[in-house]
Amino acid sequence: MIVKKFTAGTTREALQQVRNALGAEALILSNRVHDGQVEIMAMAENDMAALTGSATPSSGSLPLRHDIPGLQVLDAGSKPRPTPPPPEPPAVREPAKPVAPVREPATPSVPTPESTQFVATLTQEVKSIRSLIESQLVNLAWGEMKSADPLKFDVLRTLLGIGFSPRLARELSTALPKNLNQEQSLRWVRSALAHNLRCTNTRDDPIAHGGVYALVGPTGVGKTTTVAKLAARCVLKHGPASLALITTDTYRIGAHEQLKIYGKILNVPVYAVKDETELNRTLNELRDKHLVLIDSAGMSQRDRRIGEQLALLSGNARVQRILLLAATAQAGTLDDVVRAYQGSGFAGAILTKIDEVLSLAPALDVAVRHKLAIHYVTNGQRVPEDLHLAQGQYLVDRAFKRAPDAIHQAHDDEYPLIISAREEDAHAFLNVAAVS
Repeated sequence: MIVKKFTAGTTREALQQVRNALGAEALILSNRVHDGQVEIMAMAENDMAALTGSATPSSGSLPLRHDIPGLQVLDAGSKPRPTPPPPEPPAVREPAKPVAPVREPATPSVPTPESTQFVATLTQEVKSIRSLIESQLVNLAWGEMKSADPLKFDVLRTLLGIGFSPRLARELSTALPKNLNQEQSLRWVRSALAHNLRCTNTRDDPIAHGGVYALVGPTGVGKTTTVAKLAARCVLKHGPASLALITTDTYRIGAHEQLKIYGKILNVPVYAVKDETELNRTLNELRDKHLVLIDSAGMSQRDRRIGEQLALLSGNARVQRILLLAATAQAGTLDDVVRAYQGSGFAGAILTKIDEVLSLAPALDVAVRHKLAIHYVTNGQRVPEDLHLAQGQYLVDRAFKRAPDAIHQAHDDEYPLIISAREEDAHAFLNVAAVS
């Protein structure tokens, strides 16, 4: 077992040294403050095998053989018997060919239920001790930040209170420039968030640029209504002859009829396709159209059929997927949806229902961390009025303007628990070089 000592000026720096040297799963054995320095004793997770491994048992002594010719075994008080004369040598025969001995394969040692239970119990206890130590260290680091750098502490607490994730809040507070007051710090944070939001400009607007776009996403995010809004915008700008609508939604009853009603109002054709062959044939017939919008069936990100849907839409290189994200969904759900729908042909996202959400921070957090290109936002059911080009500064100001209710607001003693939540290791995703 190899135990290493790490020394730094602060607890955070010492923990960072432990992570860099021994990995994220390192075991912290002790910590103390000595001569103004934080000392942490830690060991790698792989060295835990030394605590539970057992040495290979040595081979036992060979049993005495009593069937060896000429060997006498004397009992206590008995006299040795005379050795009988050796028998006459047998007739000389042709030596037989040597036969290689057959060796049975060694049987691996099977752990007993008692040893397995002991290892499981020991592992669980070590994890509990580690979790307790980490919680204490995080509390120390939180208190140290509060006293050493109160400005960063206030910015971090503000971001967490608004609804941003601990990862993004930590990275923003760490990158905060020095010599700023509180008002300047919050202004810099807003600028950094707006700078990292990839919002579509007027030139890259899908309606102005044209092409084939398939709107995808879970059930209930507003795909069909958003298709109608985009179609109405295109008709007003380029005329009915520039547009065509396609639906692949063969699961919901009346889905085709709903889109067909919109097509009749806008005087544009609507096509229904069932498989990749029909989709490719229909797209070939619509090559002269400026914009083709495809309405897909809503599916949960955990649905097994989502792979079939993505394969259908990815079969044609012209099709680009736009993911609809409901701003009312939880941050974890939005993360799961983005991971399920990303891949080849992914062209960005549209934020829907921003008028229904209490805090816009979780949706913006996901967009920044996954580097999503946000094309539009929707804030109602009206067609086409409630569709707008995304503007980064407006979305950030909206997130800071409406904070969560006081019932869901964390107290000061709860923030260390939020910060200490384990998250996947990832490289920095913020670009703050150009933020003034």
